[in-house]
Amino acid sequence: MKTVVIGAGSDLGVHIDGAHLGPVQLMNDLKSFYQGEQTLLIQDESILKSRNLSDRRKNEYEVDKYNTALYNVTLEKMKADFFPILIGGDHSVSAASALASAKVHENIGVIWFDSHTDYHTFESTVNGNLNGLTLAAITGYKNHELRYFHDGNIIQTSKAVVVGARGIDDAEKDNLKYAGITVFTDQDIKEKGLEAIVEEAFQIATERTKGVHVSFSLDLLDPDIAPGVSTPEFDGISEEEALEINKLILKHMDKIVSYDLVEFNPLRDKERKTEQIALNLLAQIINGVENKYKAPKF
Repeated sequence: MKTVVIGAGSDLGVHIDGAHLGPVQLMNDLKSFYQGEQTLLIQDESILKSRNLSDRRKNEYEVDKYNTALYNVTLEKMKADFFPILIGGDHSVSAASALASAKVHENIGVIWFDSHTDYHTFESTVNGNLNGLTLAAITGYKNHELRYFHDGNIIQTSKAVVVGARGIDDAEKDNLKYAGITVFTDQDIKEKGLEAIVEEAFQIATERTKGVHVSFSLDLLDPDIAPGVSTPEFDGISEEEALEINKLILKHMDKIVSYDLVEFNPLRDKERKTEQIALNLLAQIINGVENKYKAPKF
């Protein structure tokens, strides 16, 4: 199995511009050390993107159209025995990558490393940013409009884990409780330690499943360290902790079937801090996947 880096150049899921440029920049940087296949999907620049925070369904059609194309590309690559590494783009693009992985592997879990739980519905969202509805959509909790392109299994709520959340709206808390999603907050990490939390997340997401989809949002990091994100939440993790999470992820490489790195917004970055962290994280994962599938020498 080989890796394929899929760039999802879309920021239609958030009212702030810039995340659609993240994959373009990172994939250009990757050329210096990555010799594998790359596929880039660019957002249609002719789209009149809505930024209206009072519109709970803004860019719904555009997000669905974009994710349909992304889903089909990801499916094609996975069926051709590639391991997909998705670079976003805002987190709405992960509906396509996670559900494509669920289509191929039928029964998977998901670990959502994010400062947000992304578990709003069209009824509960306060700003209409569809990146905040993504995890609910892929676990079948309402939001079926965001998965029209998918005809396979959704990811079971009992196999979905959020790690590092620190910006959860009250309405979201009700949705999470009703659905039964496991959430480990930033406070849980401080109290129990990073390794213990990540290990528990993998135990939940991999129990009686055929693998796990890992989705990592760069806004998990503190914005003083990684300012290049669209919706920062203060008091996040450090760069060292982000790299440690990846090391812990790689310990479970035999169970991981797909990986996202999302929410890099170069228009908000300072001194390319976030860009360099993103590249370091990508290099870790690429090397981990390639070492996993390296052909034995005889």
